[in-house]
Amino acid sequence: MLEFLKAVLFGIVEGITEWLPVSSTGHMILLDELVKLKVSSEFYSFFQVVIQLGAILAVIIIYFKDIFPWGFGKTAKDTKSTLNLWGKIIVATIPAAVLGLLLDDWLDEHLYNAIVVAITLILYGIIFIIIETRKKKKPVAQTMEEITYKQAFGVGMFQVLALIPGTSRSGSTIIGGLMLGMSRKAISDFTFILAIPVMAGASFLKFVKYIAKVGFAFSSAEVMVLIVGCVVAFVVSYFVIKSLLSYIRKHNFVVFGYYRIVLGIVVLLYFGLR
Repeated sequence: MLEFLKAVLFGIVEGITEWLPVSSTGHMILLDELVKLKVSSEFYSFFQVVIQLGAILAVIIIYFKDIFPWGFGKTAKDTKSTLNLWGKIIVATIPAAVLGLLLDDWLDEHLYNAIVVAITLILYGIIFIIIETRKKKKPVAQTMEEITYKQAFGVGMFQVLALIPGTSRSGSTIIGGLMLGMSRKAISDFTFILAIPVMAGASFLKFVKYIAKVGFAFSSAEVMVLIVGCVVAFVVSYFVIKSLLSYIRKHNFVVFGYYRIVLGIVVLLYFGLR
């Protein structure tokens, strides 16, 4: 029962922090310090990534009408527009996919630590505040449909920054989108949909590596932890995404910048004073 409750807690943290620009990695590192799952280190590394599948399912359900080319009374023009959106998503996926495959093991070995996470939390928190408080021009892309392929590729390049732990995938792409002239609504929608191939690919890569190293040696407790974590992450993600989309209609992302700075300082002090 205790491990079940721990899995619920991990699912809640994943569901909240995966979509807010605050770094799910930073929160997972802190949570792992406070609440240890009784699983192997190999499985925990696998669990941290694959739990994202629940979060992805929430995106698919919320945006199903937008991402499915046919049905829902769509005309030929609507279908073409949806396929065009997927073209932009693919273009934005390529940079991180290529570098992620090449650098995955190196990044885990050299950058996956609390100090790096703390620094990136603070750095990108400051960047968020600067971007949101400066005088801005009217966005050239108010909706996803208005995002160009050039802008999509630019967002993909910013997404590469998220390979560094603590950056936040949604944080890096939202910053990129704002700098490239997209509205908060346009880049938020694009970021959420972009998560589908990116996070699914990352989960598949971790699965393959885990099976290659350990095999299909899952204990009943590990299976339970994975299922519960994914289900809870799905439910929480659904409501968090809906809430964030409502929030950005009237507010900017400055509050998340300050939150990142505070969290980064907490992580730095906690691990630096140990």
